[in-house]
Amino acid sequence: MSSDFELSNGWKMDTAGTCELSIVMPCLNEAETLAVCVRKAQAYLAQSGVSGEVLVADNGSTDGSQQIATDLGARVVTIEAKGYGNALMGGFRAARGTYVIMGDADDSYDFSALQPFVDELRAGTDLVMGNRFQGGIERGAMPPLHRYLGNPVLSGVGRVFFKAPVSDFHCGLRGFHRERILALGLTTTGMEFASEIVVKSCLRGLRMAEVPTTLSRDGRTRAPHLRSWRDGWRHLRFLLVFSPRWLFLYPGLVAFLVGIVGTLVLLVGPVQVGSVGLDLGTMMYASALTVVGWQSVLFSVLTKVFASHNGFLPMSDTYRRLIERISVERGIFLGGAIFLVGILVALGQVIRWSDTGFNALDVAQTVRVAIPAVLGIILGFLTIMFSMFAGILAIPTRGVAVSARPPSAADQAEPLTITRDTVDERTA
Repeated sequence: MSSDFELSNGWKMDTAGTCELSIVMPCLNEAETLAVCVRKAQAYLAQSGVSGEVLVADNGSTDGSQQIATDLGARVVTIEAKGYGNALMGGFRAARGTYVIMGDADDSYDFSALQPFVDELRAGTDLVMGNRFQGGIERGAMPPLHRYLGNPVLSGVGRVFFKAPVSDFHCGLRGFHRERILALGLTTTGMEFASEIVVKSCLRGLRMAEVPTTLSRDGRTRAPHLRSWRDGWRHLRFLLVFSPRWLFLYPGLVAFLVGIVGTLVLLVGPVQVGSVGLDLGTMMYASALTVVGWQSVLFSVLTKVFASHNGFLPMSDTYRRLIERISVERGIFLGGAIFLVGILVALGQVIRWSDTGFNALDVAQTVRVAIPAVLGIILGFLTIMFSMFAGILAIPTRGVAVSARPPSAADQAEPLTITRDTVDERTA
């Protein structure tokens, strides 16, 4: 007996627990537009002959969205843990398809035109992103703030930070190989989830591609869930956190080099640049910049070690070899040497002071030597502490790897309810 059944509109759904494609729609009070989206997705499956399902991941709707989806033959899973990321992750976990295409249920994306996504997925692409700027944006569909500032800036940051081969970083219509995306260990629960998918796909070296897609004005009369400035900052913050090079290393290197060069130049004596005179005040600020830069560089390494050790970020072979060379002992030796130089310079000043019978010294000359001495003491101490802490972070620990698995019979029962504890357990 066949496990498939055919609805009156010709859409064929596979109920055996596996199919080629799951079309997942996160939903929170989308009664105005959900039916249109479900019908378009069903029409695509019927016309294309793709074996698939339409899955609505409901995040606590109170407007009857669940019943609308059920009446149309879509599968509904209830995600109790609130948040866009929780809703989508619950939908991905419950999906039966080898591939998943996700899209908002507000009728802004055309679920009847998914073939370019499926073609790319069948060709072996792991993540297929829609590009609204290539496919066309209907007038009024995207606020000018998003179209000309938010999306270009965040997409540019994503390309620079992570070498993401996409120009529309935040397109909500995207398809992917389900098991490979679940294996990324996605953890965010809010709007950052969309960025996390792309960032971790880049970091893990998954194959990515873009296809043109359209964006229409959504069919809702209520305000959208997205908040421009709040969610824009959350996306930017996420990108920075997952790129310690750009957050800590590069700014730190610039600050350190500018500071140390300025300190060493002014150690010789005052410098005149045109009508501007640089002396002890500038030297003090330059030394402070050196400390800030060095601390930022060390922090970038600690962040990378911690993130890699806990599976948040991958570590390249080059970076791993570099970290292995910077052993605890070598770091302590280097820090101790810098610290000792600072102490010796300071002792030299004390000896010189004693030679004068501890009388007053030339203030300018004393400060000019004291600044690099203090700088050496601080940099040396920071390096020693960094080496010891890095050694603690690098201690091997036993961890339990949780791999992505296909949904069990319990997962496929209808209706499916995914609680906060379930999401936390499955995304650990």
